[in-house]
Formats: sequence, C-alpha cells, structure tokens
Amino acid sequence: MLIHPWDAPHDDAEWQHWLTTHDFGQLAVNGPSGEPPFVQPLHFAYDPERGEAIIHLARPNPLLPALRADPQVVLSVTDDYVYVPGPWQAGPDERPEDGVPTSFYTAVQLRCTAHLVDDPAETATLLNRQVGHFQPEGGSSTVTAGEAPYGRMLSGIRVVRLEVTGVRAKFKYANHRATEVQDRIVAGLAERGGPRDAVAREHLLRRRRAG
Repeated sequence: MLIHPWDAPHDDAEWQHWLTTHDFGQLAVNGPSGEPPFVQPLHFAYDPERGEAIIHLARPNPLLPALRADPQVVLSVTDDYVYVPGPWQAGPDERPEDGVPTSFYTAVQLRCTAHLVDDPAETATLLNRQVGHFQPEGGSSTVTAGEAPYGRMLSGIRVVRLEVTGVRAKFKYANHRATEVQDRIVAGLAERGGPRDAVAREHLLRRRRAG
C-alpha cells in the first residue's frame, strides 16, 4: 500500500482510535509455494495495550495449516471509503471536467506473527475476551473448558493470537489539496449525503484541523 506523507497518520493514537470502532477485516496468510495467499474475512478483538488481536477459526479452515507453515500474516481493515467525482477535485486553475476522480478511504494493515492456542483454559479465556469486546453488555454464558454449554464446542475451533509486529496506516482524504478544493469536496459530500459521505467529510475536516 502506497502511503504519501500527507496520508500518513499524525500519530499512533489516530489509527488505534479508529480500530476501536472497526473490528472486521481480512486476514491474509501465505499459501503453499506457487499458490496465491488465503484471505479470510473475520471479526477480531484488537488490544493496543497487549499489542495483539484475537481471532478464532473453525478447525477445518485451510488457514490453520497455512499458519503453522508460515505464521507471518497481515490483518487488513478498510472502511470510511467514498468515491470522489472528478469535478470536485479540479484545481483552482483547472476546468471542472479536467479534475481527476479518486477514492477516499481509511486503511490499517497490521503485520502480525500468529500464535495458535492449544490450551483449553487459555482458549476459553481468550474467547471470553473476544465476546466481551463485542458484547460489553453481556448476555452470553461464560466459556469454561470442559463445562456446559460451550465446553464441548472448543474442540471444533482454534483461537489465534495475532502479535502485532508492524503497522501501516493510511487516511486518504485530500489533505494535500488546496483549501479551495477541499472546501468544494466537503460541500459535495454534504450535499450528496450518501453512505459514508458524512464520516469521510469528518475525516477531511478533522485532519485539516490537526494540521
């Protein structure tokens, strides 16, 4: 992923905060020699203090033997994307029809080392942590190894700890453009009012305020 200086996060807190509300992504795992990578859409629970993300997979999933063969993976998360029409992007000295269309988006890619969890008690602990992330209000029984209602199901899944070893983050919202162009884009997003237009507009304004 190409990251221009003006699209880079201002600090680690920016992308970490974004991940607190974006917890569905795609896990890319190296496939066998000569084959393309495996890509698995999934929910994850990211913990910035521990520097890891927790996932779980069904035991028949082909990613599991691939993870054993090569635990170096990428967890990719992309959202807040919109299409920006060419006329909105036209420079101060350009005709509207000569403006170049583009895409706005936020992307965070976590390079990780995958650790497969074998211990049933640790598996239960990590599953409870993951459920707690998605259901802070509770409502589900606690997972306990060897006990009902979920204990007998643990043999059918594998929990994986993704130890984060590197991060590439990008906030692509025209922050290198002239103020006149940015203002036109902001107005266009507000008028169009499509899915994700409001959040893309806020990203542009927030990053402009932050300098």
